[in-house]
Amino acid sequence: MIDLHYYPERWGIRPVLFNLSGYKISSYSFFVLLGLTAGLVVYFILAGKEQKTGEKSFHVLAAGLAGGIIGAKIPIWILNFSYIIQSFPDIMPFLSGRTITGGLIGGTLSVMYIKKKFNIQEKKGNLFAPAIALGVSIGRIGCLLRGCCYGLPTNLPWGVDFGDGILRHPTQIYESVFMFCIFLFLCAGKKRALPGYLFFLLMNIYFVFRFFEEFLRANPLYWKLTLFQYISIGALLFINIKYLKEKI
Repeated sequence: MIDLHYYPERWGIRPVLFNLSGYKISSYSFFVLLGLTAGLVVYFILAGKEQKTGEKSFHVLAAGLAGGIIGAKIPIWILNFSYIIQSFPDIMPFLSGRTITGGLIGGTLSVMYIKKKFNIQEKKGNLFAPAIALGVSIGRIGCLLRGCCYGLPTNLPWGVDFGDGILRHPTQIYESVFMFCIFLFLCAGKKRALPGYLFFLLMNIYFVFRFFEEFLRANPLYWKLTLFQYISIGALLFINIKYLKEKI
């Protein structure tokens, strides 16, 4: 079973960020929403500078968001189907959990579909790439506080106890810092990049990083690799074959 982001109340560093009028605001939900908001702000700032905020840009953005949200949930639903059914009428296992890898793939496929449907030739990947990198960087802070997506046990001085008395790799912070650096890198190289190239670059960087990060993650192995390593290999093959075909 993969990570549902569904844990006992005391699991995590700070699972509840604060209380608002008696309502508990989840750290995970707060930072995921903050990351999404920050990403949208970056997208619209970059689109505004390039005067690309027309109707076609809206269609592409909406497709990317919808596909990303659905794509992030589908692997959770499929691989935890029996657990979700057994937990009914508790709907939290159904609502909980999402995966960035599925979100990136779902968003990419949705954008490809909408561009084909509306015959949109313009490449907007250079607008999406920095926004996605920043959004992931911020969202992973929520994973750290919630205690999901954690790493294997470690003796390193920065190991984190998420609630079971075991010091683990804070893989959430590794990814957060890495993606923020990629955000800065993409912003710096935006003016010199060919149309759409930054998204291609981001996908390659992220899935290569994720493949190797999985060796530090506490995820089950299937023939010596984790599910997300297989997904990463598939995503790398898909994005590079697609890019080469468009070049030929």
